[in-house]
Parts: sequence; C-alpha cells; structure tokens
Amino acid sequence: MRLLVTGGSGFIGSNFVRYMLKEHPDLDLVNLDKLTYAGNPASLKDLEDDPQYTFVYGDICDPQVVEKAMSEHECDTVVHFAAESHVDRSIHDASAFVKTNLLGTATMLEAARKNGITRFIHISTDEVYGSTLEGAFVETDRLEPSSPYSSSKAGSDLLAKAYATTYGLNVSITRCSNNYGPYQFPEKLIPLFVTNLLEGGKVPIYGTGKNVREWIYVLDHCRAIDFVLTHGAKGEIYNIGSGVEKTNLAITDQILALLGKDQSSIEYVQDRPGHDFRYAINCTKLETMGWKPAYSFEEALTATINWYRENPWWWKPLKHPAV
Repeated sequence: MRLLVTGGSGFIGSNFVRYMLKEHPDLDLVNLDKLTYAGNPASLKDLEDDPQYTFVYGDICDPQVVEKAMSEHECDTVVHFAAESHVDRSIHDASAFVKTNLLGTATMLEAARKNGITRFIHISTDEVYGSTLEGAFVETDRLEPSSPYSSSKAGSDLLAKAYATTYGLNVSITRCSNNYGPYQFPEKLIPLFVTNLLEGGKVPIYGTGKNVREWIYVLDHCRAIDFVLTHGAKGEIYNIGSGVEKTNLAITDQILALLGKDQSSIEYVQDRPGHDFRYAINCTKLETMGWKPAYSFEEALTATINWYRENPWWWKPLKHPAV
C-alpha cells in the first residue's frame, strides 16, 4: 500500500501515522499537511529519517498540490483527516471551515478520481448528527448539524457519498466520537484542562458542565480506521465510538483526582452559543464486522495525563507562543 494521509501532523493524523507505520512494516506513507496552528511538525519529528515516511507541505484546497502528491508518490490509498475542527473557532469565523472542509474535501475527491485512487477513507465526526437527549444515532439517521463546524463536515460527508455513487470511487466515511490522547492541541477539553492544571491554573467549564459526550482513546480510533480500510465497503458509513459517555463535569472530576486537585480549580464560564447537549452513536455496524475498542477509559485517561505531564516540551510552546 502507498498511503496518502492528509492532516497527518494534526492530533488524530499524527497518531494514525505512527500507528500505521508500526502495524504495517511494508507501508509507504505520505503526509500532506498545510501545518496550520493545529498541525505541529514536532509531533512527527522523530520520523523525519524514516524511509517509509515522506512529508509534503501543501494545502488540500490546491488541486495542483494534491494531484502532484498523489502522482509523484504513486499513492493508491487516501485517508483524509485534514479539516478545521474546533467548534468555538467556527462560531467566531466560519469561512475557514467552509473552505477547508468543503472545498478541500472536494479537491481531494476529484484528485482521487483522476489519479485512480483505489481506496479513500473520509474522516468525519459524530457531530453531524446533532444532539439527542436519549438513544444513540445509527449511520442512516438524518443529519442535524448545529455549528458551522459540524455543518461543514456534514457537507463534506455528502460530497464523499456522491463520489461513491456518481463516479464509483471506493470511498467510505467514518464518524467518530470525541477523541483524546497524546499530541492533541491544548484548546480541546482534556488537554486544555490537564495542561492548565499542570501549570497551576483553573479549568473553564461551559454553563453547568452537564453536557454529555462519548469519549474514545485516539489509538482505538486509529485501529478502527485501519479496520475500515480493509473491511469497509464503497459508499458505506461507519460510526466509531466507545460507549463511554461522560458529562464535562465527570471528566473534570476524574482529571482533578488524577492530578491531586480539588473543586477550587474549577471556573464556570458562559455557555457556548448553540451548545449541543449530548452526542451518542451506535457502533453495532462496525462491531458486528469484528472491531471493538481495546482500551478502557480509566487506563487511557491516565496514560494521556501522564503523556502531557512528561512532554511539556511539546505543549508549552503551543500554549505560550513566542511573541
């Protein structure tokens, strides 16, 4: 396999690059990344001399850059992570989300069609389903995105589906729940809270803190994508989750306990506009095919906190960039 990964210097992408190179010793992997604020070259610096790994700097919205990356490296497979993904940023300015997530995905799909890509995995999110007070979404449920971010991802899902139907492109779509783990930019809940506490600061909780999310360790997500690469079908959608639902307060309490902090470290802040109350997805489809999570929440959260504790060289420059 000659694999092109977009956004491979980001959080999930960098973990996936490491996972694939470890699990597939015969793999040639190309990482195409624009290195925006969330794409950190430090996350894969130790792979620079790996003969199986190639980094290509470029924008997925540029057809020439994308087609050159595919053709020059003779790629036959694409895993498309590259996306703007932070809800708060999308509320402040939706334009980058529309451009990257819609135009960028359209550019990737068209280049894949023209260059004879035999397998394409489009990485999406459970947020495209919107919020639900009970039950869990299945892959055929209606899309009800709430934020500019999730709306742009829903649109990109429809583009991917259309390329499977109209052009016969062998594309599958994965929709995953909230990820956590090493190399996550410290604007997201778990790395933000952990690094704030490690620096003696407080943790900001939106509203009442009772919003519910389903949490999955990033390496379980990587395992699932690898599984879909092999076992997934053209035009199909696969939910990826853990079944572990936690309120933001419950997550906070566990982080506080693991870092020896108390409730005085919590600071309640004004709620986010249009804040979805609960996300939950049904993963029966993927589990009946033979995949299931391998990591418990408790062990993975502990490992994640330990990683941030042991690697301030990685996250401190992101939280405190030089002027």
